Amino acid sequence: MVNCCGLVTVKNKPVPLKSIAVEVSVQGHVATVSSTLQYENQEESPLEAIFVFPLPGEAAVCRFSAKIGQSEVVAEVQEKQKAREQYDDSLSLGQQAFLLEESDESPDVFKLSVGSLPPGEKASVSLDYVTELAVQADDGLRLCLPAVLNPRYQPQGSDIVSGGSALVSSVPAGSVPYSLSLSARVSSPHPISRVESNCPLDPLNYLNTEKTQATVSLAAGHQFDRDVELLLYYQDTHQPTAIVEAAQTSAKPGSLMGDPMVMLSMYPEFPKDVMSLMTSHGEFLFVVDCSGSMSCPMHNGSGAQDRIGSARDTLLLLLKSLPMGCYFNIIGFGSRYESFFPKSVEYSQKTMDEALQKVKAMRADQGGTEILQPLKHIYSQPCLPDQPRQLFLFTDGEVRNTKKVLDLVKANAGSHRCFSFGIGEGASSALISGVAKQGGGHAQFITGQDRMQPKVMQSLRFALQPAVVDISVKWNVPKGVSVTPLSPPIRMLFQGQRALLYAQITGESSGDTEGSVTVKYSLAEQPVENQLSFSLKPAEDTGLTVHRLGARTLIRCMEMEERQGGGEKKGVKEKVVELSVQSGVSSAFTAFIAVHKVDGKAVQGPMLRRQVPTPMLCQSSMTMLGSTAMPWSMLCSKPKMMGMHRRMDRGRKGALLAKDSGDDVSDSDIQYGGFDCPAPASNPAMDPLLQLISLQKASGSWVLEAALAEVLGKTEEELAKPKPAPVDQEVWATVLALVWLYGFKMEAQEEWQFLAMKAVSWIQAQKVASVSECVQAGNTLLGCQVQKETLGL
Repeated sequence: MVNCCGLVTVKNKPVPLKSIAVEVSVQGHVATVSSTLQYENQEESPLEAIFVFPLPGEAAVCRFSAKIGQSEVVAEVQEKQKAREQYDDSLSLGQQAFLLEESDESPDVFKLSVGSLPPGEKASVSLDYVTELAVQADDGLRLCLPAVLNPRYQPQGSDIVSGGSALVSSVPAGSVPYSLSLSARVSSPHPISRVESNCPLDPLNYLNTEKTQATVSLAAGHQFDRDVELLLYYQDTHQPTAIVEAAQTSAKPGSLMGDPMVMLSMYPEFPKDVMSLMTSHGEFLFVVDCSGSMSCPMHNGSGAQDRIGSARDTLLLLLKSLPMGCYFNIIGFGSRYESFFPKSVEYSQKTMDEALQKVKAMRADQGGTEILQPLKHIYSQPCLPDQPRQLFLFTDGEVRNTKKVLDLVKANAGSHRCFSFGIGEGASSALISGVAKQGGGHAQFITGQDRMQPKVMQSLRFALQPAVVDISVKWNVPKGVSVTPLSPPIRMLFQGQRALLYAQITGESSGDTEGSVTVKYSLAEQPVENQLSFSLKPAEDTGLTVHRLGARTLIRCMEMEERQGGGEKKGVKEKVVELSVQSGVSSAFTAFIAVHKVDGKAVQGPMLRRQVPTPMLCQSSMTMLGSTAMPWSMLCSKPKMMGMHRRMDRGRKGALLAKDSGDDVSDSDIQYGGFDCPAPASNPAMDPLLQLISLQKASGSWVLEAALAEVLGKTEEELAKPKPAPVDQEVWATVLALVWLYGFKMEAQEEWQFLAMKAVSWIQAQKVASVSECVQAGNTLLGCQVQKETLGL
């Protein structure tokens, strides 16, 4: 038995990671995040600590260093295999080494190895990354610090053991044996309105009277039961901006880091008359995750609905909100997939009723999360003429083959738009944001106490409303200066979406020190033009955030090009390695390596390996006692894994080999409830709003019936009696439903706005003469004071 001292895991093994301190520096729409991890070896033998952790999918790691005692060693970027070999060589020589590498399968998972830490020694590891902040539908900017690493599902038949395999160790979220502190400094060209979070914050502290600079901190005692989310709100956020960043002084002019770089921010504001325009065309495909992990609750609070239950309610809302004249289909997927209809069907009362019956039967019973096959099936179907394809993907985002999924979406980007929804804590930001970006759509994350329905309806609005199209960007610079775009061209922007474009500025002008950029686009068939000026002589010492984000953008494009060429496109991988090394930005083909020679002495004694646990909230309907470990190259949550006996052997040069005994777990071995993941609440009686929505016809009308009377809190007779004599019963019922919605459910208007618009259109088509009398009688019956104009009548 190991003689443990200090903090231990639930398996009674010491945990060398003691604390994580995070400092965030936000500049407008981008941020630099610096994390410092404190390790301590409290054992009697040298130690190797392995920590697998998530980062935002769009992040670029740009600095990595380690401090042992008073000595600091800064890591350098090397080709990945070369870095791994140097790490293993250093450990075999008794030297201390540190290795940081990105997962081969998903760009939002990293592995940190801290090797040969002598007994009693402390080490401090620092890593910095830069990231763009995602824009939310309410104009907030979202910075997410993922604390939760969910298991990733490994599709059948995939190669699961590869070089650099390591274990992901997990414990209940409330039992993570290290602490997290976070402080943020925010600066913006526009005043900061407020900062919000899903975690307790200390009060916002403004640093100047203009309120363009502020600091904020996470309150002490963070429980690691969720990702840490900061939402930043600025005034005048829709103004386009162009920021130029000076070159790195030590870099060669003409290279990416040796030239100035410009970042253009486009965040168009849509006029109200455009917002009211809606299309009645489209093929709407709702692709819903029915894997085992969707049986987890939406959050850890009491009475939480399970994820699949929330998805069912959302599908009800979507099916009632679709316009007459469109086409639709629903595809449920897990380790297999199933379409409601063999091909998309025209939206009608009959097809809507049929789909709703199937929605009621949806369960989280389809094994693992395999997204690739249903997407391949969808893309193999021909598009319908004059019905633009709109794909809505709902998943808790736990897949391993993220890069293959993104490549497939990009290859089919010309034929559809893809809107994605990440459900629950720990959903992969690389997957959710990536499919929306490659599919020209919009990504939403539903975490904590968020309700899924409002966010989904925001995306439906984007799908139905006009988008910014025909976007062109023209750079105007003096003679002798040229601009090279680093970002791929933007095809479209929706209301509430923002694009950041990066470009390299090469050469010098003898006279002019100013350039400009002209942005043209079309919105609702109306041309729009914006021109912005910027200085070609930017201030020095800006931290190189823009350069690193520009390098990250170029690296991601080249990585995708290399994958789509099957790894056979000559010279692409070499160019990525060269650019990654030059810019100091992480890539799929490189790693950060730092070696500390311990005063010329080798570390003595056999080395122990310790996995640093990450918090995990929910595990695909399994009971897990104590901490669990899974190979980093697997990151999967398939039930079969629970029966695997893994023998971890040090192979040549320290490579890790995983062997599977092949044991399976029978259904009787798998029980619900993982860690501190409370069982979902049993389905309560349907919410009155959802009940009313379920009664609406596809045309937009309601029928005067007992079920409607029950929702409105009346008897059928009480409902029928005050009906104005010349008015049809269906018109009267529809007016009552609208009065009830506007009188009692205004806080949820975002959820029912489309079905209310359908109802109004239906009433107007009936050419009713006594609408005012109807509304007045409805107000009297229901005790409301809703104006006819408010209803849109």
